Amino acid sequence: MRKKTLLPVSMIMGLLLGCNLPSFLKGHMQEPPSQPRDGSSYRDVIKRVLPAVVSIEAKYKSIARRKNASPRWVPEMPGLPDELRRFFDESQLPFEFGDELPPMHGYASGFVIDPSGVILTNHHVVKGAEKITVEFQDGRTFVAKEIRSDPKSDLAIILIDAKNLPVLEFGDSDLIEIGDRVLAVGAPFGLAGSVTSGIVSGKGRNMQMTMYEDYVQTDAAINPGNSGGPLVNLDGKVIGINTAIKTRTGGWQGIGLAIASNLVKNVWPQLQKGGHVHRGYLGIQARKLAPDVASHMGVPNNAGVVVGKVYENTPASKAGLKDGDVLTSISGKLVKDGQQVQRIVTELPTGKPVDLVIFRDGKPMTLSAVIEAQPAEYGLASSSEPLQHGDAEGVSLKSLGIKVADMSPERASQFGFKKDAQGAVITYVESGSLAAEAGVERGSLILKVDKKPVNNAQEAQSELGSVSLKRGVLLQLQSPQGGVAFILIKSDAGK
Repeated sequence: MRKKTLLPVSMIMGLLLGCNLPSFLKGHMQEPPSQPRDGSSYRDVIKRVLPAVVSIEAKYKSIARRKNASPRWVPEMPGLPDELRRFFDESQLPFEFGDELPPMHGYASGFVIDPSGVILTNHHVVKGAEKITVEFQDGRTFVAKEIRSDPKSDLAIILIDAKNLPVLEFGDSDLIEIGDRVLAVGAPFGLAGSVTSGIVSGKGRNMQMTMYEDYVQTDAAINPGNSGGPLVNLDGKVIGINTAIKTRTGGWQGIGLAIASNLVKNVWPQLQKGGHVHRGYLGIQARKLAPDVASHMGVPNNAGVVVGKVYENTPASKAGLKDGDVLTSISGKLVKDGQQVQRIVTELPTGKPVDLVIFRDGKPMTLSAVIEAQPAEYGLASSSEPLQHGDAEGVSLKSLGIKVADMSPERASQFGFKKDAQGAVITYVESGSLAAEAGVERGSLILKVDKKPVNNAQEAQSELGSVSLKRGVLLQLQSPQGGVAFILIKSDAGK
């Protein structure tokens, strides 16, 4: 099965315009679904929305040719599908190859949020641009005088010299429901003022493209060039910022993603006021706690998040939070996933203590943490190293489908752990086994089996060999990067 690709929808506009579409795209561009014919029209809402929507042309700096370089150039764009990368690698671009490549142009969308000349779009639209030009529906064009962006949410504002501009209002993205009709407005493939219709297909999507995410999913057709444009409800209010498509081909396949308006409302006023977004933070890696795992651990309401990793010298580490703790509430608010943790923490005032209710080894505890301002570089770079291949030696646990071995300096180096790491490492996971189906990965270090610490392979074999798989066995695992996860392995056929 081919893996789907998440592609920012403005990314390939400048490269596709003027070039023939690659063969793999031909025949894959689907038509948007038609709306039920109920005698209504969207003309009134579109007449209100279009004057505030702009098309954006981004001009990027020329790129110097490296000495003895090939006369073929593959654009270095994160998220570019392999198919497109191969296409550009195998195609001759329409210019003579000299000392410097001609400037690149990208095309996208945006809309006015302040009548004094403030336009909202995506960060990936303006990133690295040398010149930004915006054009309104009435033909007026403006050159951006300033760009302010927030890569952690993929949002940006463009400031232009203009007054009394028409603006769009934000709606409440928390109030929309799956099935509500929506309209995507923008400039797909450079066609300014284009409108497509669809419904809300999903809410609260997290695609791990940026640090702060809350996507509205829609089946309204979104294509390259729609990035930064508004997704509006039938009242003409913005409930999302069109940002990405989930695709195998590079073109629209019925899954569009828009940044939820309620996330945007917290970002753009700060960009307009000071050029930066100030957020509080705890300094943890949080993972959703599966209900069956929560029940097995005795966590109330079967809800909470697993603290996979606590980063050093952060509010969380100073408060005493540890890897493997289950966080159930922050400042009296229950948490159920990482997005909710982020939202609660970013809205809390900095410099003031808040209560963190956690479960550690099955016992409830309350810690006090002082929320601090998030460092600018926090979350933008990953220090994770790729997992290296290890051996398949060790003690076999056939009922689970794994092999475990004592951690050694050699295995630590092979799997990417610190040299002084100790415990029982999983050296093999059988495809289709109970462990594989539960999500156990090769190279994980077993910390505990049903809350009992494990220090070596023999202890792991002893504990795992005596458990009831019908009841289920709870594993606390650690990855080479330090993240902790809880995995429950069960079998209806077990003893």
